[in-house]
Amino acid sequence: MLRQCGANVARTEGGGRMPLINVKVLEGVFSEAQKAEIVKRLTDAMVGIEGENMRSLTLVIVEDVKSGSWGVGGRPLSTDDVKAMAAGEASG
Repeated sequence: MLRQCGANVARTEGGGRMPLINVKVLEGVFSEAQKAEIVKRLTDAMVGIEGENMRSLTLVIVEDVKSGSWGVGGRPLSTDDVKAMAAGEASG
């Protein structure tokens, strides 16, 4: 059992501290393979900072946010908007 105890730390039942990285992405933008790559690379980054012994304790959560439930610059952002930006197209 884990419980969050701050922006970037979780505690195990025994009270040990472990890194917690929570990434929010718009649904439908990243494939499952890309999400796995996000988890791998962020874990590698934390291990690079904290040391290899922390690899097995580093928790990365990738959460999908519903399209349109994310806002940038006062405007809701959809999955289609992000895909258009990634393709180099202007979004309306």
